[in-house]
Amino acid sequence: MTPVIDIREVWKTYDLGETQVHALRGVSLKILPNEYVAIMGPSGSGKSTLMNMLGCLDTPTSGHYEFKGVNVAVMNDNELARIRNREIGFVFQSFNLLARSTALRNVELPLIYAGMPPHQREELAREACVKVGLGERMTHRPNELSGGQRQRVAIARALVNNPSLILADEPTGNLDSKTGEEIMALLEALYEQGNTIVVVTHEDDIAAHARRRLRLFDGKIVEDAPTGKPVRNAK
Repeated sequence: MTPVIDIREVWKTYDLGETQVHALRGVSLKILPNEYVAIMGPSGSGKSTLMNMLGCLDTPTSGHYEFKGVNVAVMNDNELARIRNREIGFVFQSFNLLARSTALRNVELPLIYAGMPPHQREELAREACVKVGLGERMTHRPNELSGGQRQRVAIARALVNNPSLILADEPTGNLDSKTGEEIMALLEALYEQGNTIVVVTHEDDIAAHARRRLRLFDGKIVEDAPTGKPVRNAK
């Protein structure tokens, strides 16, 4: 089985004047299709840098990164943009929704960038809204939705292209605990349907929903272990 993510000895170094900061130090990681992985670590541990790397928002200083068997390091900006648009669904803590657009139009955005015809993208966006429980709210704008509903819009947008990877950065960070549990239940359902999910979080109770937990410290993976939750048997 070809891994969705295959990172080998990846380093990421930033030059800050005369000082070099090593955000990632020789990280190696494989994530297979239909895994549910949580990435944890304190501030400055490298988890945000690793998330940007996984999402093809940044490239390694050295090392090797294959996404579904293709070497990311040799891709140009257009090829990386295509991966981000068609292969990766992003879910952000701050939702990142267009304030003047309806939920449906927000969900359509990746399909617009992909050049899909209007009737086809609207049909897929409607299906994604229904899938996350927003069938009755898709004509509402973000300011007419609760925090949990806004995050559901963001998840629908992440799903609409049927991506190979859902990458969620602190998906419950702006939500109360009850709404946060509802969002994690939604991600659980998506995992059970066969999606590959990576959640970046600093909260143990959020990471406990995953099947595998990684901990970073000083740019290195210091723990890679199962969480104890039953793993879905991929078909």
